Amino acid sequence: MYPIRVSKCAVLGAGSWGTALAVLLARNGNEVSLWGRDDAELADIADRKRNDRYLPGIDVPEGVGVGEDLDADFTVIAVPSDAVREVANRLSEDALVVIAAKGLEMGGKRMSEVVREVKPGARVCVLSGPNLAMEIARGVPTATVIASDDGYAQQVRDAFMCRTFRVYTSNDVIGVELGGALKNVLAIGAGVSDGLGFGDNTKGAFIARGLHEMCALGEALDARRETFMGLSGVGDLFATAVSRLSRNYRVGFALGQGSSLDAAIAEIGQVAEGVPTASAAVGLAERHGVDVPVMQSVNRVLCREITPLEGVSMLMERTARTE
Repeated sequence: MYPIRVSKCAVLGAGSWGTALAVLLARNGNEVSLWGRDDAELADIADRKRNDRYLPGIDVPEGVGVGEDLDADFTVIAVPSDAVREVANRLSEDALVVIAAKGLEMGGKRMSEVVREVKPGARVCVLSGPNLAMEIARGVPTATVIASDDGYAQQVRDAFMCRTFRVYTSNDVIGVELGGALKNVLAIGAGVSDGLGFGDNTKGAFIARGLHEMCALGEALDARRETFMGLSGVGDLFATAVSRLSRNYRVGFALGQGSSLDAAIAEIGQVAEGVPTASAAVGLAERHGVDVPVMQSVNRVLCREITPLEGVSMLMERTARTE
């Protein structure tokens, strides 16, 4: 049995990811407040105890209240990465925060850096792993990592931990954040490969070389290589790069099948974090002198500089080298 420690939690972000985390926390016996920017959608969730736009078929437990209540033991930020800076302004100066957003700002800043810029006194944790929202909401077993610099991860771990959601802790905040952000870029490329009709060999090679780039960029930013071999690295990369539940994979698949980026995103109806993160990641790599041809090819496809097929050809025709 896991220890029972009831917390009061605020979840900022009522999309699929935020709602799934709110459902998980409430099932664990915590008191949860769920907030989003669309008042009509929040009212519908409160009335029907469902969020059918983002998590169809999943009941929202009675323990989830709807509305902005930041008088909480800790706050989960589960909005798209480009909204984290704005949402962080709602936090108290010394808030205990669990950042579940997986992305980079356009300038390459990680989400923990963004929150600390807005609220320098915030006590920050980051959460990442092979955590597809629908599977978590359905109670499909998985695991995650919560990382913090100062032991705050241990303070919030028990609120998330249960029989279907195993939580590990880490002090490699940079590595855990970068793994969660960069794997989205690679998942788009994996989807492109499948959409073009290539085989598992192609995708396996793409993912392996992409993982190498994740490690190289992470080490240049003082992350630990072993972090990328864990849940927030290869674990999250595998789940996101092969699953039809993954928004980033689905965007890539649609591009490989000939759709435009705008059409692919419109069909999904949700944010695919790998799209803006690709450009930010490439810029970050350039500033630190890290060669990332796989991520560059994905970014050039997204920027419409080359076609998906040209992106694959560009990688295959590079000068031979040792691994």
